[in-house]
Amino acid sequence: MSGASSFAYVTLVTNQDYIKGATALVHSLRWTRTQADIVVLYTGALDRADLHRLAALGCRLIEVAHLPLSDEFNERHGRSKLHQKAPFTKGRKPSFHTPLDNFCKLRLWELTEYKRCIFIDADAIVLRNIDRLFDYPEFCAAPNVYESLEDFRRLNSGLFVAEPNIETFNAMLAALDQPDSFFPRTDQTFLQLFFPEWHGLPVYFNMLQYVWFKLPALWDWQSVRVLHFQYEKPWEPDHPKVEDLKPLIELWHVYYTGQDAPEIANMRNPQGAL
Repeated sequence: MSGASSFAYVTLVTNQDYIKGATALVHSLRWTRTQADIVVLYTGALDRADLHRLAALGCRLIEVAHLPLSDEFNERHGRSKLHQKAPFTKGRKPSFHTPLDNFCKLRLWELTEYKRCIFIDADAIVLRNIDRLFDYPEFCAAPNVYESLEDFRRLNSGLFVAEPNIETFNAMLAALDQPDSFFPRTDQTFLQLFFPEWHGLPVYFNMLQYVWFKLPALWDWQSVRVLHFQYEKPWEPDHPKVEDLKPLIELWHVYYTGQDAPEIANMRNPQGAL
């Protein structure tokens, strides 16, 4: 990567809880010594005072609005309607999760001052430098693997590589708001349909937390680049997977509190081996 001002890591914050997540994410990116910009998109549900901690970490803060979509689209993708029609059966989404907010990450394509961006969900942390992804083409993402190897056919939008472009953004709006369109996993379903020939990144670039206990043979601390808490969040004081995920939650808290970066290389795999 060269010319860092042409590249940015981008995340999305839509409520107070995700400020906690973004704080840990930004700390983790700083510890990788990246020279790229770190951009936080935030919605009107927050004010600048809520985001003071992120601003103090040197992030660029950009307020974004929900996409200009029809009332019918928004109703179909509201939390109650979406979860009724396409319930989460593999894990538990916290109460502060609002499906419509997810589409705001498509605002990344409006950041045309950047040549390329890497989007990372605010419930993830970066364990090793991933700047090389700025040299990868649009559209790259890792597979949605957390329970079965069959999941390799689906992408996970918690991390992806994109090239901001207003024409692409406008094409997305047109493709989104079709009569009776429904995206059960919101932006994730949409992006896979919009980029049907998406480039698959190794699973280690977006390692989903359930791999830790569902597919332990796939977990390798030497390879993991990004750890993503896709269901229960590590800052929730009590949730059904606390004991299953205890080492990962403890690791997240090290990043969140801003302590010295841990020695990932010395951490043990689920089976106990280094």
